Amino acid sequence: MSHLTESQLDQLKKSLLDEKQDLEEHFDENGNGPGLDESLRDSTGELSAADNHPADVGTEVFERSRDLAIDDNLDHQLNQINHALDLMDSGDYGKCEVCGQEIPFERLEALPYTTFCIEHTPEKSISERRAIEEEVMTLPPKGAGEYRQQDAGRFDDADAWHTVEEYGNSDSPAMAAKRNVDNYDEIAADTTPDED
Repeated sequence: MSHLTESQLDQLKKSLLDEKQDLEEHFDENGNGPGLDESLRDSTGELSAADNHPADVGTEVFERSRDLAIDDNLDHQLNQINHALDLMDSGDYGKCEVCGQEIPFERLEALPYTTFCIEHTPEKSISERRAIEEEVMTLPPKGAGEYRQQDAGRFDDADAWHTVEEYGNSDSPAMAAKRNVDNYDEIAADTTPDED
């Protein structure tokens, strides 16, 4: 016999069915996700990625991997909901799969698809694998922070730009905001803020 009343079971079943319907609608509308069942080239509509900036392709790959991760998570949640509904039909709903003790209604109300009590909830493992780049990265200098450069006597980003700009940039006299610019020095003088 269950520790849950009929009205509690009805409330939890309605909650599970509502969530199930939302997830099924998501998968019906999106299929396997936006363009996830076709190649990256087909989903972007590009004939070739060669003419694109690498960041554009990187963005597409990131978006696709994010969509796959979200869909994987939602699919896992749908499986948990279906399992909880099966347990409800068999009369085993509301009991911890590890210890067999009753799961409090408040926990089931918050997570109606859970099959574990708080003590036996599986911990999500965090991967110990780190990016290969971290093996060769150097640690930031001690005192790295907002005022580190100022205290070290170095110049900030704005000073760095003005220093580098003295050697020229990709602007040409044709791209100047002023008319009739004949040389690069006039462009630099045009974009350098007035110092009074």
